[in-house]
Amino acid sequence: MIKIDFTGTKTLVTGGAGFIGANVVEAIVRAGGQVIVLDDLFTGDLKNIDPDVKYEFVKGSVADFQTVLKLMPQVDYVAHLAARNIIVSTKNPREDYETNIGGTLNILMAAKETKPKRIVYSSSASIYGNPRILPITEDETPLTFSPYSVSKLAGENYCYAFYETYYIPVTVVRYSNIYGPKQNPSNPYCGVISKFIDAIEQGQPPQVHGDGLQTRDFTYIEDAVTGTLSALLSPRADGLVFNLGSGVETSIMDLIRLLAELSGREVVPTHIDRRDIDNIRRRVLNIERIRTRLRWHPQVNLKEGLRRTLEWYHSKPQ
Repeated sequence: MIKIDFTGTKTLVTGGAGFIGANVVEAIVRAGGQVIVLDDLFTGDLKNIDPDVKYEFVKGSVADFQTVLKLMPQVDYVAHLAARNIIVSTKNPREDYETNIGGTLNILMAAKETKPKRIVYSSSASIYGNPRILPITEDETPLTFSPYSVSKLAGENYCYAFYETYYIPVTVVRYSNIYGPKQNPSNPYCGVISKFIDAIEQGQPPQVHGDGLQTRDFTYIEDAVTGTLSALLSPRADGLVFNLGSGVETSIMDLIRLLAELSGREVVPTHIDRRDIDNIRRRVLNIERIRTRLRWHPQVNLKEGLRRTLEWYHSKPQ
């Protein structure tokens, strides 16, 4: 695995107050780097970042080109994690367009002028839709079922275009269902694992949309961070897209059974109607490209990741 060392560098982390972003910020600082966080705090919260971690904060949006252009000359690397998530995007596709597509274009346009060492763009496994073959490789034909997946794929395409046309060193990572500490269940936009844990610990039945047999590839946050930073540091990543997942397929019902075992509780979920975003039946990623190219592989399996997440939940102020 690539050595994560940011000594003597400065990184712009867009969306740095969010769940993934806060973990990325902490990892970079602890690896010797300086960080500028750009976040409009729409879903992010500065409380996500350890108070002992020193960083510069700029409240603003990637949709504001002048803000982006002002910050880009100050940094060596860019971790572009800012986005409207799938729930917000479905409710307001225009806001999704302005942030996810327009914001990404702003980052790339500024990079064309300032020439950072490398940009990592966070995309999503949602761009695959319901794939023909499992596990899903990066060469699978995209099938966008939501405004969010449309905008994430558009951002990818802009990255490829700027890499080929303007030689901007950019890498795409496609995240899959990232979970772990700092994913706050009080945030209405948080992931399913955080919501399930909160319900179980409060003695309430977790709500399952549909029959619960739908599958996902759950990725622990530390693995997502090391994969992202490996891509950010490695010249072997330039111009490429990487699946970033666990490579293990898990059904929602199996997830609940595992949480019940770890929490020592009897858990009987309630089944409710599917939402408009519940249109993916099965998902598991092929992660061989990132294994072979960057020597990255996941370190934390689902049971251990859930155990750590439960431990964090119990330790935080309720």
